Amino acid sequence: MTMLSSGPAVRGGLLALLAAVLFGVSTPLVQRWGAGLGPFETAALLYAGAAFVGMFSRRPAEREAALRRADAPRLVAMVAFGAVLGPVALAWGLQRTSGVGASLMLTLEGLFTALLAWALYRETMDRRVGTAMALLLAGALVLVSGQAQGGAAPLAGLLAVMVATLSWGIDNTLSRALAERDPGRVVWAKASLGAAASAGLAGLVGEPMPTAGAIAALLLVGACGYGLSLRCYLLAQRAFGAARTGSVFAFAPFVGALVAVAMGDRSADLSMLLAGGLMAAGIVLHLAESHAHEHVHEVLAHEHAHRHDDGHHLHHHHEMPAGEHSHWHEHAPLRHSHAHVPDAHHTHRH
Repeated sequence: MTMLSSGPAVRGGLLALLAAVLFGVSTPLVQRWGAGLGPFETAALLYAGAAFVGMFSRRPAEREAALRRADAPRLVAMVAFGAVLGPVALAWGLQRTSGVGASLMLTLEGLFTALLAWALYRETMDRRVGTAMALLLAGALVLVSGQAQGGAAPLAGLLAVMVATLSWGIDNTLSRALAERDPGRVVWAKASLGAAASAGLAGLVGEPMPTAGAIAALLLVGACGYGLSLRCYLLAQRAFGAARTGSVFAFAPFVGALVAVAMGDRSADLSMLLAGGLMAAGIVLHLAESHAHEHVHEVLAHEHAHRHDDGHHLHHHHEMPAGEHSHWHEHAPLRHSHAHVPDAHHTHRH
């Protein structure tokens, strides 16, 4: 049985794939509509669009766990890395390198996410996953080597995109702990703070005002490629962990590269094709992982949206709620064996 054959993993994989497609399409669109704009105002508009999605997708407290005061430091760090540094570095890099090369470099986000998830959340990193990560890194090195021959500007742009992937890898890892919260509230809080911070920085450095057309386009791209994509990403993390969500999300760069070519980018060369092949092999190898063994669930008390038909939520209600609901609940010790992924209930050591 493969990892993706179980119900939660299939749902998580599909959500992560949707997030990848939405974000992948956004990259060449940001390059086109952000041309001539400052990186801070570009980031501000993208996350202002995302904030609208978060605002209108929040759910009532009985359905999803709300954000807490204790989440504030983590949320501020997510804003700094994911909603300011990441999009600013991407916007700056996209103005100096090709859309195809930048899209493929974004594959490194999956590598950084998997490494940080392994280090901080004890997510499984066996030989197969390690080989997959090595292939992603090899593809990035081939990409950098190819761009280095084109001069300093394309290389600097590509390295800026790499900084964006590291920033989003940190953001993804930080957001893993908030995956059990209402994703609409997380998107709204992160995007609102990120848009305000970037807009303030744009004013401080004196970036010029964009045209009405650019504003409308970037708000729409931000709503779909950042807001809706982030919502799907958080739900995918909830279903099957940060590392695996990052691996499926690594399809986003290939979507972006195809869209860039369709929009007229003709910069693809042999090094990009080789890099893309290595990265694609790494993604497929990671997703082919199979993981099942006997494991022990220790006592755990937390709050998140859940159902009572998943084999892990065995507590009782005076009146059993229909479908998914959220409240504080406790898990009794349990030992069993089944195919699983590193979600909130499977963080055991190996």
